[in-house]
Amino acid sequence: MSVRLIRTSHPKEPFPRQLFLEPPGNRVGEVRVKVTITNATDAVLADEGRLPEDQVRCCEVDALVDTGAVSSVVPRAVLEAIGVHSRTTREATFADGRSEIVDVSNPILVLVEGRDVIEEALIFGDEVLLGQTVLERTDLLVDCANNRLVPNPSHPNGPSYRV
Repeated sequence: MSVRLIRTSHPKEPFPRQLFLEPPGNRVGEVRVKVTITNATDAVLADEGRLPEDQVRCCEVDALVDTGAVSSVVPRAVLEAIGVHSRTTREATFADGRSEIVDVSNPILVLVEGRDVIEEALIFGDEVLLGQTVLERTDLLVDCANNRLVPNPSHPNGPSYRV
């Protein structure tokens, strides 16, 4: 499997660069979405007026929605493209039962279907996976019949948090 980095912006580049790696084929039952991943530190600095908007590093990628994963996964190459580094390590348990220590990213801003959330991500693999925490915090549901994400009908205009 591989990632398709559709577009990335970087302040030292005069124009967005494109890096194409073949994405995996869409299999029956898979939900894939376009996601914008932004360096959250850049976004905060831009919000505070301490960094020009055009210097906020971000990229758009194809992502697999993985309802079996709690955390999201972002390949190192994608994070490096937007200047996000590892913050710490954690133990990850994979679907096949094995456990491994993996890197965890500094904060990223994930924009999916017009809704955003600041998250940390596990760093490994070659495909972006959106886990349960992104879905829960953006209040998006999986429409299995149509292989897509949809807003929660109870909150069509945006997420609603339970406290």
